[in-house]
Amino acid sequence: MNLAEHYNKLYNNSITKIANGDYEIDRLIDSDTDQRFGITLVIRPDEATNNRIQQFLTEAKAIEPDQYYYQNADIHITLMSIISCYEGFDLKDINVEDYVELTKQVLAKYKNFNIHFKGLTASPSCILIQGFLTETLNEIRDDLRKAFKNSNLQQSIDKRYAIQTAHSTVIRFRSGLENKEALINLVEKYRDYDFGTFEVKQIELVYNDWYQRERFVKKLHRFSLPSQTN
Repeated sequence: MNLAEHYNKLYNNSITKIANGDYEIDRLIDSDTDQRFGITLVIRPDEATNNRIQQFLTEAKAIEPDQYYYQNADIHITLMSIISCYEGFDLKDINVEDYVELTKQVLAKYKNFNIHFKGLTASPSCILIQGFLTETLNEIRDDLRKAFKNSNLQQSIDKRYAIQTAHSTVIRFRSGLENKEALINLVEKYRDYDFGTFEVKQIELVYNDWYQRERFVKKLHRFSLPSQTN
């Protein structure tokens, strides 16, 4: 996949919809009854990268204060959704150690790698940071797919779609846009902004809600990747 082309196509299609008022509002993001949970392998950007993201979000909040903005603790890249969130899933339904051990086996041959956050793209319901990845990330994903699909463990890998990007959602629309044009202008301003390159030294296995909110996330295991120089 040519990521730049993918992000550009997504951006052009979505910004046109947003400008025309054809965007999607997430009605569940403030719901106390949303019981969609799953388990996910996630990557978290470093503090410097997150702080640059917050600079953009602070400007966006001044324009559209009622939307949903990700705090640093919630910003993430989905490496792989092992069990996609669904209503009623509970950790007692699985043996977490089985998932940890299988993931350890897959990650054993890999060392750390970089992800570059540069520019913004959009969907009809949210604004995303564009992540550009090394081949290592997709190799890890392919190995995880094979390992889990050859196991007897509950999983729903690729059921929704086969993940190939390294984006991070940072704004979700939870109400009507009051200053649509100003928000679009701000997104254009940050369209090619360099949010930074960070080293992926750790991968987390988490139990999470749909939005990866810190108050619902349980960290199940943290996998460390050795340095390239080791």
